[in-house]
Amino acid sequence: MATASRFLLRKLPRFLKLSPTLLRSNGVRVSSNLIQDSIEPLDSFWRIGSRIRHDSLTTRSFSSQGPASVDYSSVLQEEEFHKLANFTINHLLEKIEIDGFDIDYGNEVLTLKLGSLGTYVLNKQTPNRQIWMSSPVSGPSRFDWDRDANAWIYRRTEAKLHKLLEEELENLCGEPIQLS
Repeated sequence: MATASRFLLRKLPRFLKLSPTLLRSNGVRVSSNLIQDSIEPLDSFWRIGSRIRHDSLTTRSFSSQGPASVDYSSVLQEEEFHKLANFTINHLLEKIEIDGFDIDYGNEVLTLKLGSLGTYVLNKQTPNRQIWMSSPVSGPSRFDWDRDANAWIYRRTEAKLHKLLEEELENLCGEPIQLS
């Protein structure tokens, strides 16, 4: 398979009617472990954004500008992160009172077992300075501390940890939940 992959990598630019120089200058990478022995005609490919995709082959172009810069002034120092995260998780442990369900806290992981309704898991991710939540409703979420909002925020949806958890638990359990 390795020999076939190397052969195909040399022949691919000609097959796609792209010059090797163009491929190198645009940083195109080919997933050789996905290449099969035969390739269908070019019209079986379809374009998705900057990708050319096929069942057995994917190429993707990357910008040569490098990753976006990080604003390190907004990153919490480790000690500050632990204080905020520990306070938040312990606060949730004290506030969540739902009859008939198990709430466990151990090894800095908060687990809320709701039986057939599912299980919530909240834990600290120190290297990322995040609190991660696994929810039976919304799936995995990664919350960053927002100094302006003074809250843990999920950047994709702008949801606040306490508010999201309140809404989901109220909907699942049918009881009003106040976590703030």
